Amino acid sequence: MSETIQLTAPDDTQFDVYVARPGAEDAAIVGGLVLIHEVWGLVPHIRDVADRFAEEGWLVAAPDILSKAGVAPHPGEELFELLNSPDEAVRTAAQPRLRDALSEMRAPGYAEWAVQALTAVVDWLEEQPDVDGRIAVTGFCFGGTYAFALAASDDRIRAAVPFYGTAPSPDRIAQIQAPVLALYGERDPSLIDALPAVRQAMADAGVDFEAVVYPGAQHAFFNDTGSRYSAAHAMEAWARVLEFLDEKVVHA
Repeated sequence: MSETIQLTAPDDTQFDVYVARPGAEDAAIVGGLVLIHEVWGLVPHIRDVADRFAEEGWLVAAPDILSKAGVAPHPGEELFELLNSPDEAVRTAAQPRLRDALSEMRAPGYAEWAVQALTAVVDWLEEQPDVDGRIAVTGFCFGGTYAFALAASDDRIRAAVPFYGTAPSPDRIAQIQAPVLALYGERDPSLIDALPAVRQAMADAGVDFEAVVYPGAQHAFFNDTGSRYSAAHAMEAWARVLEFLDEKVVHA
């Protein structure tokens, strides 16, 4: 079962949240999950991932935090299709549109707003029957970065699973109390080059941190609507994530 609700950020901005619930009427809720989209916004792929987690018993809240920055779901989906086109000329022509679309995301104050909006999602999950404080976060690319950020900002997060996200600075890493499972593709140079320093900062902060690097996989290897999708790696990652959440949140 799914629905779209509206929540309100501290600045009184309203934003949409796609909510996916376990389908069977008598299905037990194993916990609450904040699911943060890629840089394309709350597109059908992300709603599909939310539904998949709901089938595993999670009450999933997937917020749209990019419409605030000018990237609504439909234009985001269109940009994604252009940048995943097999035609190089189409991909090249779409680059200026992507830069324009993402400019507001880099504006001062946006990151603070986004974390506050995500905190409002945690507030909502905390109030839902049967969640009982069992709240985790996951996200992809842009969403992986904000999964790290939310874990550093909200101690109600019991586990964080960033897919190919950028970790925060060491001082912010030191604020993370939840265990973290971070998933990367080997062919994602900027994140892989930064990973040794991230591992060290996590160790220095005493964070329970596991990084998994999938050989041969690219950035966005989990997105089954994109050109970089790797079915084998995505399947293994899915099983690993479910096991991690079960251990660290459901049966912790």
